[in-house]
Order: sequence, then structure tokens, then C-alpha cells
Amino acid sequence: MEIYEELKARGLIAQVTDEDEIRELVNNGKATFYIGFDPTADSLHVGHFMALCLMKRLQMAGNKPIALLGGGTGMVGDPSGRTDMRQMMTVETIQHNCDRFKEQISHFIDFTDDKALIVNNAEWLNSLNYIDFLREVGPHFSVNRMLTAECYKQRMERGLSFLEFNYMIMQSYDFYELFTRYGCNMQFGGDDQWSNMLGGTELIRRKLGKDAYAMTITLLLNSEGKKMGKTQSGAVWLDPDKTSPFEFYQYWRNVADDDVLKCLRMLTFLPLEQINDMEHWEGSKLNRAKEILAYELTSLVHGKDEAEKAQASAKEIFAGGGSSKHMPAEEISPEDFEDNHIDLISLLIKAGLVKTRSEGRRAIEQGGVSIEGEKIQDIKHLVSLDAFGTDGLVVRKGKKNYKKVCVK
Repeated sequence: MEIYEELKARGLIAQVTDEDEIRELVNNGKATFYIGFDPTADSLHVGHFMALCLMKRLQMAGNKPIALLGGGTGMVGDPSGRTDMRQMMTVETIQHNCDRFKEQISHFIDFTDDKALIVNNAEWLNSLNYIDFLREVGPHFSVNRMLTAECYKQRMERGLSFLEFNYMIMQSYDFYELFTRYGCNMQFGGDDQWSNMLGGTELIRRKLGKDAYAMTITLLLNSEGKKMGKTQSGAVWLDPDKTSPFEFYQYWRNVADDDVLKCLRMLTFLPLEQINDMEHWEGSKLNRAKEILAYELTSLVHGKDEAEKAQASAKEIFAGGGSSKHMPAEEISPEDFEDNHIDLISLLIKAGLVKTRSEGRRAIEQGGVSIEGEKIQDIKHLVSLDAFGTDGLVVRKGKKNYKKVCVK
């Protein structure tokens, strides 16, 4: 199966322009394509994971990826999917986040021998002269047409700042710069980026003529990826210091039954034939499919050794209900105790198992909290400092969320 047909079979492609030409470029390794990453945090999360896997697949097929870091667009903020304006970040924070992204992307993409590029759009956006930019780019964009874009329509009632209104033009200009500088002839993005991406294609054709070779493909990576990137306790990060390999493994081990095969197709590099054979798996066999998914993705992000440790740890914990040396740990301080005791709800919050006291109270009242295997349903329960000893205590919320809590 050719790579373009495989991308479709895996459910990755939502919309395209010029499909025949795109198929020709991709299948013959002639695509130089970019995907953008705005540095809104100091780590990528699983919402970016599909884009990274896509870049890897296309590079393996001979195409050249460009990872575009949004050092410039990060100064403005993408309004897509937002109900309010993003908090403004300092230049130093944006640069730090870009540096962290570069490290993480390098784990997925081969940048040796000019096989791929990492560039930062601050190179051209931060030095633009405002008047010159308006004269050069402004005439090619219709405000009426821009306001019909979904990313703007959903914000009109709540309020859309002029700062954010510029984002589409800046993203479009990115494609123009990448086309002229690096011969980038294709752009990929999430399904909520379609209007911005079409703006880039149109800008190239208007400025350079109809023969200018620029195409767009959008993927189901933001609607699916953003959903995958969040849990009740927050984002699932690719940085092991923010989300441990065990927690990362457990996240994928616990995906909904209906999402298992979809995630296997979109995110793993297992053959489609092997995944299709799992179509009728149920019960314990479906759980086996989840274990395969969790192992494959943990191995991709953290390496095989960490994946094997996480898998072994999960089996130890959930088979016997006990502890494991690979269990994620959380340290609390003696200052967290009052009269040598800490209340259970505070302990759950300190352990990162709940975000709020009301969430902790509900978990306890519903019988979902235990310490060292003993269920506790008293919301006023106190845990003594001495009980932690030197090895700590295993605190559990629900069937699948564990932490070893130690006092340091």
C-alpha cells in the first residue's frame, strides 16, 4: 500500500486540495511539508502526538518534514478552539518552550543529512515592518471572508481581539515564507486550521501566480488529538518529568473501548493487517489490545526499556493490588502536616490524584480511595506522619490511579 493510501486507511486525512497531485508528491517522496507547533507550554503533549507520528511516517516514505516552531505566532496566540484570549507570554518563556520542543521533536524525526528541518517563524515575523507587511500581504485577504472562518465565528459573541485576528494572516505568511525559502510545497494541520491553511495556499498563488505549487492537507488531529491530550487531571505530557512513563502507559491502557482501534491505526506503526485482526476482540482480548497500544506508544516516546518497566509495573499492581518499584511517586513535605497529621483530601491533592477538594470528597464518599489497599470512606480521615515510614504509602483513587507518596 502506498503511503497516501495508508494515511487514508488509518483515518488520518480529513480534507485535501488537489488530491491527485498530493498523492503523486507524497507517494514518490517529493513532498517538502510543514507542521506548526506553537510553544504554549514547555512540553509537547499527546495532542501533538498524531502530528509527530505523521511526520515520521512521511519521512520514512522519503518525504522531507519541516517542524515549524511558532516563536513569532506564539506572541499572538491561536484563537482556534479558545473561548478567551491566551495569556501573553514573555519572549524568554517562548524561547525556552521552543528549545524544549526542539529536543522532543528530535526524538521522533531524523534531522541528519538535511532529511528534515526545524525552523522558527520568529526569523521572519519578529522583524516585519508593520506598514510594509500590510501593503505586501493585507490586500490579499478579505475581512468578510475571514470572519466566516470557524475559528473566528465561535469567538465573535464572546469577543475577538485584534491581536488574535491577525493570527490567520501570520500563519498564511508562514507558508509563503517556507515555500520561498525552503521549497515547502505542502502543509498539514488539524481540521480546525483549514481556513488558515487555505489562506496560505491562496497567498502563494496570488503573489507568485497560479502555477505556484502549494497544497494543503488537513488531518483529524486537533479534534481527536485535543481530546486525547486532556484527562480529568490535566494534560498528558511527553516530558517524563511532567508525566512519568508509567502514567503515560496507564493513560493509553485506559482509553475507551471504542477508541482502541482508532488509536492503534492513527498512532502506532503496527501493520494495518494486524490491527484489523483485532476488530472482533472483546473482553480480555480487548484489554490485550489496550496493552499493545500502551506499550507501543510508551516505547515510541520513552524507549523500550521504560515501556517494559511500565508494563511490568502495571501487571504487578493490578494483578495483585500491591506496590511496584516502578510506580509513579510523589514527594510531600513535613510542612504539609499539622500536628503530625494530614487530612486525606489534602493528601489526594498533594499526590496529584485529584485537582480540587470537592473532587477528593466525592472520590472518598463513593468508595474509590484506599491507602495500602484499605478502602477509606471517611472524608475527615487523618493520616499520621509516622505511617509513611521510610518507604512511603501507596494511595489509590479508583481502580487505575496509584501513587507512592513519600515524605522528604
